[in-house]
Amino acid sequence: MTDGKAVGTQGYRIKNPCKKAFVLRADFHNPANSGSEISGKSQKAQNIGNFNAIPLVGTFLEHMFRRHLERQYLFEAGSSAKGIDFPDLGVDVKVTSIRQPQSSCPFTSARQKIYGLGYSLLVFVYDKNDDKKSRTATLAVKHVIFIEKERTGDFQTTTGILSILEHDGNEDDIFAFLSDRNLPLDEIQARELSREILSRRPLIGYLTISNALQWRLQYSRVIAKAGEVDGVQRIL
Repeated sequence: MTDGKAVGTQGYRIKNPCKKAFVLRADFHNPANSGSEISGKSQKAQNIGNFNAIPLVGTFLEHMFRRHLERQYLFEAGSSAKGIDFPDLGVDVKVTSIRQPQSSCPFTSARQKIYGLGYSLLVFVYDKNDDKKSRTATLAVKHVIFIEKERTGDFQTTTGILSILEHDGNEDDIFAFLSDRNLPLDEIQARELSREILSRRPLIGYLTISNALQWRLQYSRVIAKAGEVDGVQRIL
């Protein structure tokens, strides 16, 4: 809050290629009051309160997407314990701004950079523009991309490994490469992973995964390659 007053209903307009305006309203104090409307005309999104709640955009879109699915399907809801949004389907939802398309991801093991995260990703990429006069925000969903779990590895790591294998590389070559990549592995783990790679080639991953306390996933490549490579589908 910026003015010390209680935040009421936040208005967002979601645009899609069909020229229809999805007007979504969320009450951040009482999510049960949230709702959505659709029309063939441009609508003015109602807003009372703090439209500067930028960090809530991802949560807002995920919440509305889940409510849309709940009206039509039965599914097991995700939780922090299970780690992903749709554990039965093995799918996690990520929402990111096109101005900096990235998000965080829990770290499990260094193998995730090579063999993928272990689940698929459904990525919503939006652009947000604020109207300070009306105190509303327009969210234009630019891309919706589905990345199959086998393609959620790190691009540079997987292509580097495959290049070594294509040039008759051996266990020592792969071990040296893994060491140069500063993966969070000790020597014994790196040796074991090198042997696994020799017996089971990874597929090319299309994420950029940066080392941190959590993985930092970057999506610029999947946005560019969606629909052009196997395992990366452009939904919108």
